[in-house]
Amino acid sequence: MRLTKDTIDQIHQAIDVVEVISDFVSLKRKGHYYSGCCPFHNEKTPSFTVTPAKGIYKCFGCGKGGDAIQFVMEHEGASYVEAMAYMAKKYNIEIKEEELSEGQNLEQTEKDSMLVVTNYASQYYIDQLWNSEDGKAIGLSYFKERGFREETIKKFELGYSHDQWDGFTADAIAKGYKVEFLTKTGLSIERDNANDGSQKKYFDRFRGRVMFPIHNVAGRVTAFGARILKTDKTQAKYLNSIESAIYHKSKILYGLFQAKQAIRKEEECLLVEGYTDVISLHQSGVENVVASSGTSLTEDQIKLVKRYTPNITILYDGDAAGLKASLRGVDLILQQDMNVSIVVFPEGEDPDSYVQKIGPTSFKEYIKKHKRDFISFKTEISLKEIGSDPIKRADVIKDIVESISKVPDAIKRSVFFRECSKLLEIDEQILISEYNKKAIQKGQQESKKWEADRNAYQELPPIQEIELPEDIVKLSLEEESLKMHERDMMRYLLNFASSSMEENLPLSDYLIHELQDVEFKNPAYDYIFKHIIQLRQQGEQVIHTYFIQQEQPQYVRDAAIDLLSTKFHVSENWEKFQIDIPKDADVLNTVVPRTVLRLKRAVLRCMIEDNMKLMVSNNSDSEIDELLLIHTQLKSILGEIDKTLGTVIPKL
Repeated sequence: MRLTKDTIDQIHQAIDVVEVISDFVSLKRKGHYYSGCCPFHNEKTPSFTVTPAKGIYKCFGCGKGGDAIQFVMEHEGASYVEAMAYMAKKYNIEIKEEELSEGQNLEQTEKDSMLVVTNYASQYYIDQLWNSEDGKAIGLSYFKERGFREETIKKFELGYSHDQWDGFTADAIAKGYKVEFLTKTGLSIERDNANDGSQKKYFDRFRGRVMFPIHNVAGRVTAFGARILKTDKTQAKYLNSIESAIYHKSKILYGLFQAKQAIRKEEECLLVEGYTDVISLHQSGVENVVASSGTSLTEDQIKLVKRYTPNITILYDGDAAGLKASLRGVDLILQQDMNVSIVVFPEGEDPDSYVQKIGPTSFKEYIKKHKRDFISFKTEISLKEIGSDPIKRADVIKDIVESISKVPDAIKRSVFFRECSKLLEIDEQILISEYNKKAIQKGQQESKKWEADRNAYQELPPIQEIELPEDIVKLSLEEESLKMHERDMMRYLLNFASSSMEENLPLSDYLIHELQDVEFKNPAYDYIFKHIIQLRQQGEQVIHTYFIQQEQPQYVRDAAIDLLSTKFHVSENWEKFQIDIPKDADVLNTVVPRTVLRLKRAVLRCMIEDNMKLMVSNNSDSEIDELLLIHTQLKSILGEIDKTLGTVIPKL
């Protein structure tokens, strides 16, 4: 798929970088920018900033940065086309495609093709639900019997698959969808034709079932869950899509796409077991809910939730079998430094049945009233099971200490030790001593592993040292100075290109005139400067976003983001107490000319240094005389610049 220029322009104009990134990261406003914890690496202190005026994000911890499209690509592992399609869907922009040649069609990535197929399948199942006789009589009736209203069914894009061997597959092939991607997504199954082994036959994976499409965080359908409606002991009640390049069960949570805004707003994520629990709670107005789809929580799923909130509450059925066993998986959440609570419903109830029984208001009140922190809850449940058996009691104590040891925060651990000592009726210091013993054992195990790794490393053949040229190993002081002044100059150029200098001359034109003889040593800066010259020659304005778009080389985009990002911001308190701080834009006429002079000065000092090296290495008297003349001329120009800047002139 190749988008038309008009479509691309519409998408770029519609994008609000804060709105887009807020779908994935919890951001807090701080004056003229927003901050949050970086989604690309683990951190406790926010170093991730979003600057709406420039349409960019930047993490000063891991260095990642870009615009909203780059963020979606990086965060979702999406291609450029996928990211643009996500934006188009978000802002209700009709996608118009350019006609592609056969060769260009073949260049589409496997993921693109698989997502196209799953999207078609979703629309097919929706159409069958609403427009076929069987769909309305069987599928739609089932959803309505569950109490789902039509707007809810449409919101979650629920569908129906006919009870036919190849209804979907035959329709998809007839419409031109490739069998390769139908089978790779698991929508169709391949088998040899019994009558002719040389021929392949394909049939539908999902037959006679209601369909629950599974969306990724960006809202694309990546897989399906399907529930059978007839009594057939030979078939599973629920059937899921196979693992594929676009679907990993351990890395996705059902309903997160629909719930992420509510999770951020409520500052809490409710975790349930099944699809219908999620849908029923959403319909009742409890929208901050997701499902693990009957599997134990994985580290990837927990990290998904952590992007939006550090608070997770797990809702358990009143008659959930093996409740204590299911609690073991919660230790993973504690390791991620999240706050975990547990709510158990009355016997015979689950979230779906209970919210329909008592209504959304009472349901929310029930959760608030019966919410327990995980450690205390686990302790009480364990004590109820063991009775007065001292050996089992000792095992429970060790198990509880093991759970507390997963908590990274020392203050939280201390609070848990105090609470559990009361519940277990045991001295708090004994719990702490048991924890310390486990910590020492863990340290010893890690030490042994490190020793084994070191021994294995020592057995490897020595690495052959590569002698690098001296100029690569270390930059001279003059080169370091030039590097710094180039960056300062480019920062003003990229941030204030269209701002006016004296006599309404654009800053870009002023710098083009002043620096026409300067060649930037940094290749990214040189690229940017030369392209700005071309843009101005064509009469176009210089817009900072030009250099962070996908068609630019990666090294240029990285440099542009770095130049546009500011690590330090003026405190809101300075503005609150009316402490006036001059901004760059207000002092351009003073600062930029001096920055130009400093850059020229750095260039001259590097030229003088290079010239002196030539004098040392050259034995010809005539050439030395010529080099001395050049040295004198360069020194003279440098002296004039130093006088203008009021700089103390060092000897060279």
